[in-house]
Amino acid sequence: MLVCAPKPMGHLNESHAGDVVNIHQALAPHVLGEVRMHQAIYKNRKDAKGICRVFPPNVLALAAMGLSPKARHGFGSYFYPEVPMWTDPALIRNDEAAIGVAKTLGQASAVVVSINGAVTVADSLEKATVLAWFLEDAARVELAALSCGLEKKVVFSSQEQAQNRATWVGGIAERKWQFMTHGDIESI
Repeated sequence: MLVCAPKPMGHLNESHAGDVVNIHQALAPHVLGEVRMHQAIYKNRKDAKGICRVFPPNVLALAAMGLSPKARHGFGSYFYPEVPMWTDPALIRNDEAAIGVAKTLGQASAVVVSINGAVTVADSLEKATVLAWFLEDAARVELAALSCGLEKKVVFSSQEQAQNRATWVGGIAERKWQFMTHGDIESI
């Protein structure tokens, strides 16, 4: 798998090609330790073709309260009934923890990694990135519901209802990707 260079994303340029990491071998010393999560997820999920590790502010706010977003609106439906959460606050710097995160994720499209961000998984990197955006919006809605005292409010009455809404038909991922990358020189 290809992983980003161990630098702040805003500092990356063409000279930072990233690293190719074998999912079955130990990480090179210069590769970020949390890449173990990616290795464990790719081993556990044959459908995974793209993984995003993200630090969305609203997801982190919920995680600080020991919560994760529930499926309360259209974008949240992709995470029905709610985003699973790895609750250990330590950084994922060993294989045991990485395997634990992958098992917590299971077949879901996202996992909150305690107070250390989240991971989204899809059959393409673009779709995983779109899911990261959906996840942050689901967290925004969750915080709004909590602030109104509506934490018990159910929007989707069944998994089937949520799955019908959580569609990718009609170019949803492609259109959102275009929106997210509009004007970005790297996407041209």
